[in-house]
Parts: sequence; structure tokens; C-alpha cells
Amino acid sequence: MSENADYIQKQYYTIGEVANELELTTSQIRFWETEFKEVSPKKNRKGNRVYTPDDIIVLRRIHYLLKVKQYTINGAKEKLKQDHTEIDQQIQLQETLLKLKTFLLELKDSL
Repeated sequence: MSENADYIQKQYYTIGEVANELELTTSQIRFWETEFKEVSPKKNRKGNRVYTPDDIIVLRRIHYLLKVKQYTINGAKEKLKQDHTEIDQQIQLQETLLKLKTFLLELKDSL
């Protein structure tokens, strides 16, 4: 949601939108729902999962712990029980560095 933070946020997002934003598959998200009690999206009248911005923050933390820091599922569960401030700061730092890298690569290409 970092790029979309400048825009008005929606209240609910589909699983496809969340998967696209986090560069995951929908099946990974559904699996994480079974493994992490912190992920519990609501369902709309049709029975489709809908995610709030808070759900997406939790999924972003899980993604960071599993994919970037290479935690096991049990290790990520334990880490999520702790203070989230450190995780959120690390995620923000990673996103900032990726934006900087993209900018520098574009600058290099334009020279």
C-alpha cells in the first residue's frame, strides 16, 4: 500500500488486489490464513474474502518475516507475538531502499 498511500484508501480489498500488492499468489494468502490467527478477513455477501488495510499490514509483516528474513512459520508466529514496531520499521526501510534503487537505476539509464 506504500505507493497508494497518497490516494484515498478503500475500506476493503479483494484477495487478488492484496496478492498483487504484496507480489504473492492468492493460494499463499489463503494458506497463511490457516496458519496465522492474525489473518482473518471478512467475507462479503457472495462469500468472497475482503481485506481491510489492517489485514494487509499483518500480511505485509508475515511476508517480510517469511520471505525476506527467512523465518519458519513457527518462528514468524513467535515474532508476531512481540512488538511490531521493529518489524514495521524494517519493512519501511526496505521499501525506501527499493524506491531509491529504482530511482538510481532510472537515473543511470537516462545518462
